[in-house]
Amino acid sequence: MSAPLEDVRVLEVDSFMAAPSAAAILADMGADVVKIEPVTGDPMRGLSRPLRVESKFADYDLQFDVDNRGKRSAAIALDKPEGRDLAQRLAQDADVFLCNLLAQRQQRFGLDPETLFAIKPNLVHATLTGYGTTGPDAWRPGYDVTAFFGRSGLYDAMREGEDGIVPMARPAQGDHTTGLALVAAILAALRLAEKTGVGQLVETSLYETAVWTQASDFGVTAIDKAPVRRRARHELLTPMTNRYPCGDGKWAVLNMLDSGAWERLCRAVGREDWLADERYATGRDRYKHMAELVDGIDATLATKTRDEWGAIFDEQGLIWGPVLGLHEVVEDPHANAIGLFPELRHPELGTYRTVNAPMRFKSADVRPRGPAPAMGEHTEQILREAGLSQPEIQDLRNDGIVN
Repeated sequence: MSAPLEDVRVLEVDSFMAAPSAAAILADMGADVVKIEPVTGDPMRGLSRPLRVESKFADYDLQFDVDNRGKRSAAIALDKPEGRDLAQRLAQDADVFLCNLLAQRQQRFGLDPETLFAIKPNLVHATLTGYGTTGPDAWRPGYDVTAFFGRSGLYDAMREGEDGIVPMARPAQGDHTTGLALVAAILAALRLAEKTGVGQLVETSLYETAVWTQASDFGVTAIDKAPVRRRARHELLTPMTNRYPCGDGKWAVLNMLDSGAWERLCRAVGREDWLADERYATGRDRYKHMAELVDGIDATLATKTRDEWGAIFDEQGLIWGPVLGLHEVVEDPHANAIGLFPELRHPELGTYRTVNAPMRFKSADVRPRGPAPAMGEHTEQILREAGLSQPEIQDLRNDGIVN
């Protein structure tokens, strides 16, 4: 099988997780992704969460690996004129230029759209930033916890009740979601560039993507401009859409809106008496008595484990899901059946598991293609492909322009 992007070259100038995650997916699709990083390396290197077990991968940067797998690395000092010249030279052979540089830094390094379109007129120039390249806060650096979760309203909307504390996201949730948005934009732009021969400028931001993930809320809030109602567990609209702790301390979440769900829920938890109780006769009645219903379901579910209740819920046709820990997801039979955690092989350390991008192709070769490169691992190879001689490369290395 062929890969969808096997004839596409991507030149990537970025750091940390959001834009690199988009480039990693393009590499999964077969693109030749050349990552330009500083001669000191992407600052994300070395920040991986440590393993909690003994492993030969204890000193390997697994989090960096996820967002940089299958790429080639060239370490180039873009803050020096010779480094800028090299980057522009590499752009001549690229189909996509992908970066997370703010507009002023793009201009400083000679990597802004106007400059690169003059070098490669049909280039796809793709930018991912915190807040976009226009508007009063285009200058502002942004991470997912600030731009994606904070300013977008997502953290506030996720608080438990009106006085709940602001939650904390896991690493790179907003980054990876925004990376998917950029991938979609790049694929459409490649199609346009192929059809028209004209370069395409595309961008997205953590802020915009986070707002889109809440479009169901914003469709209303954009009109009424009212604060979102944050409901605690005992204040939700129906007991059929809630999350409940089980006897082993693990949780299950229910999500049922059809009229027959109330009867199925009562039978599942052994409370058929509720079906004849006038206090719970209608949805409005149940809403008025939500606190006592939630307490009653909590008490019942405390008598069995989550997995025991899961079998009962399935038997009664409830729509539910286990609230799994990350360590449980890795061993989830369904996750492994769909290949969510494929194996990669490191040339020195051997095989290890990684995470698939959330898309599968039946008749195309889309998969993680190898580990992340070492910093500057392919500098010489990439510069030779660009036409530089060995003495020229050595001079650049001696001058600290490349590593």
